Amino acid sequence: MLSVKHLIDTNSLTADDITQILDTAKAFEAVNNRDIKKVPALRGRTIVNLFLEPSTRTRSSFELAEKRLSADSLNMGGSTSSVVKGESLADTIQTIDAMNVDMFVCRARLAGTPQRITENTDAIVINAGDGKHQHPTQAMLDLYTIRENFGHLDGLKVAIVGDLSHSRVAGSLAPALKTMGAEVTLVGPPTFQVDDPEWFGCPQTADLDEVIPEMDVVYMLRVQLERMEGAAIPSRREYNRLFGLDERRANLMKPEAIVCHPGPMNRGMEINTEVADSARSRILNQVNAGVLTRMAAMYLLLGGESDGLSA
Repeated sequence: MLSVKHLIDTNSLTADDITQILDTAKAFEAVNNRDIKKVPALRGRTIVNLFLEPSTRTRSSFELAEKRLSADSLNMGGSTSSVVKGESLADTIQTIDAMNVDMFVCRARLAGTPQRITENTDAIVINAGDGKHQHPTQAMLDLYTIRENFGHLDGLKVAIVGDLSHSRVAGSLAPALKTMGAEVTLVGPPTFQVDDPEWFGCPQTADLDEVIPEMDVVYMLRVQLERMEGAAIPSRREYNRLFGLDERRANLMKPEAIVCHPGPMNRGMEINTEVADSARSRILNQVNAGVLTRMAAMYLLLGGESDGLSA
């Protein structure tokens, strides 16, 4: 079992916690690849997917993971929740909690919403992305993808590139990588850099061409136009020229280095098609890893043990 009750952020996870999630996900890989993709691990458990912000990849990944674990799911979106009728979040959670559910998976536009949910239920809570704060299961699938490629995480050099200030992916991935012994460099234009890189414990630079030849992993972030609130950005073409991963920059990378992206991609902005679809790309591997790592997180948080797991 994990050392935490809820999965709200990656800062609270130990290296043992992360390793347990990744190892359990690996054990579920056989389930994901066979014809009948289902195990009875969470039969009789009820999981509420409370998505108060639009999502395609994360929501579908959680729903598939729950089905493959034989859990019962209740899906609630922002437009179908009583929150839109004026009910408080606390009242909504307490009402659902009275139905004896076991877990909430919450996606929210406002940072801190999953933490607030933990204050109004005894059920377990997983943060499926809250505002600009964190997205811990995204970090787990990223780590799984990188570890599958290299066989380890310790000592790897990873550049997280792009829209750092608006990215919950960067907020969760950087601490998790550092916990596992990787070296992280944040790269982005001055208007997109984090205000306090010392909090991340990572160097920060605007010079992508300088750092890219040393990296084992180049992780390109989506430019989040919907979260910018008036932030000044160059044109798509200018951004691509200065900070996009095109074929020229990919040729500067180590031969064995890989490219990751959380999706959805702005092709021609932060990443070009010839790189996104190249042999270096692990983007579709990340999507596949999302189901595995979410199965693992839910299984472990609901009382499963990683050792002796029978798929």
